Amino acid sequence: MEHTLSIIKPDAFAKKHVGEILSRFESNGLTIVAAKVKHLTKDEAEEFYAVHKDRAFFNDLVSFMISGPVMVQVLAGEDAIKKNREVMGDTDPQKAASGTIRADFAENIDANAVHGSDGPETAKTEIDYFFNPDEIISI
Repeated sequence: MEHTLSIIKPDAFAKKHVGEILSRFESNGLTIVAAKVKHLTKDEAEEFYAVHKDRAFFNDLVSFMISGPVMVQVLAGEDAIKKNREVMGDTDPQKAASGTIRADFAENIDANAVHGSDGPETAKTEIDYFFNPDEIISI
């Protein structure tokens, strides 16, 4: 059973798409094993996205991620990382396949509704950033 981190970003949260997005995860074989709603601080967003600190979009990304509440969850399932990335769709919603979260709910490449871990090491680091082990249920 693989775990991955997912974040429903401020744009999707503000538009009240949380339930629809969670339903997409579940209907695609992923189980929500931990979840919390947070309003990230600037320090939290900068630390979480530190891998991008030298990129031109870093400050805009941080500003966007602190612009409103987010929902952070741990998803579990067979090939959870790959499955979640398929369900999310391409980072650019204009390129995302029809029926994916980003095709249906994202505004643009910057306000793209969701974040998902891109590999096993990243998933572990990201999950550990937001959750203590005792906050994640076993299935």
